[in-house]
Amino acid sequence: MVYAKSLLAQIPEDSLTVFDKGFLAAEILCGLTMNARNRHFLIPAKANTCWEVVSGSADDAMVRMRVSPQARQKCPALPEFWSARAIRAIDARGRERVLLTSLIDRRRFKPADIVACYERRWQIETSYAELKQSMLGSELTLRSRTVAGVYQEIWGALIAYNLIRREIASAAREAKLAPTDISFVRALHTIQHEMMWAALTPAFAKLPACLQRLRERLKSMRNEKRPGRTCDRVVKSRPKRYTVRYLRKDLN
Repeated sequence: MVYAKSLLAQIPEDSLTVFDKGFLAAEILCGLTMNARNRHFLIPAKANTCWEVVSGSADDAMVRMRVSPQARQKCPALPEFWSARAIRAIDARGRERVLLTSLIDRRRFKPADIVACYERRWQIETSYAELKQSMLGSELTLRSRTVAGVYQEIWGALIAYNLIRREIASAAREAKLAPTDISFVRALHTIQHEMMWAALTPAFAKLPACLQRLRERLKSMRNEKRPGRTCDRVVKSRPKRYTVRYLRKDLN
């Protein structure tokens, strides 16, 4: 939350910022919309978020929420109430979600367009997961020890990720597939193997043929569709924080 507040000044005007629900706070969202022209937010509501419906229907309504006294004490510029537009949507898994946004013009901003805009966020989250977990091996820290080295390592990882994605997109275009139909993990391992093999091969003239062979291999690496869930989803029981002692009764 502290880092998010420091980034608000860098958000440009005429923009829409998509937040995770953990950033649902009046200080951040009101600070985004009040201090600049035409800056808007889009954020999912929490399960315990309370509001008062001002107008509209159950699927698309204008709501009003009270700012907590603690938040107003930290930031006196905050109003007593702040308003947002609440849009109820159903995701691909059938789960119900309410999206809060400052795009209140119903004629210009349709609910379906706002929901589709939020769903694009998951593409970014998937890219982050592929970059951090698949490419960097879920490492908690970078290897570099200097500021310049950290920048170089981050840019190197981003460039490598985009090159892999571009090669996947080229192979998918030739195979008449969507880029997301090809497995990123399998493509990453294949490209790593080809790069190590090319580094040991002195014949650089065969590099175009190597790239063509690589692309042909990528075409066959389609994502396998997972089977549907065979049993209902259940909530696992939480482990006990303290050791439980059971009383033993003497049956004799």
